[in-house]
Amino acid sequence: HLATSLPLPSERDHLRPRIDLVVFMIDIKSKYSLKNVETSLAHVDASFFLGKVCFLVTGVGRVNACSIETNVICNLGEAYCSPVLFCELELEGIRVATAQRLLRMLQICAGHIPGVSALSFVSLMRNSDDD
Repeated sequence: HLATSLPLPSERDHLRPRIDLVVFMIDIKSKYSLKNVETSLAHVDASFFLGKVCFLVTGVGRVNACSIETNVICNLGEAYCSPVLFCELELEGIRVATAQRLLRMLQICAGHIPGVSALSFVSLMRNSDDD
């Protein structure tokens, strides 16, 4: 399910399936995209930041067209203890690899991978020099 921003409309709460993973997409060429994500973050329950949120940054293939510095987005990921994935959706190979990574993350967050929890997974994705 896709949403352009949060909060989700409450009139369909009873029909909404369980949410296992929240992926915030940020277009690196749009400051509005980052601002929309920052505004939406306030509507996510704090428990989701324990391995069930990630930031997907698109448009990274054209560095000269970037409106947002990558360190701003990396700092956002650190502040919310959530992984940041960078990709270029216009390149099929990268798009497919990114989709596979997101699907694997979703499987873990939904509890379909025995022995791996969302919390343990996010701790594995953290840089070792963060400790």
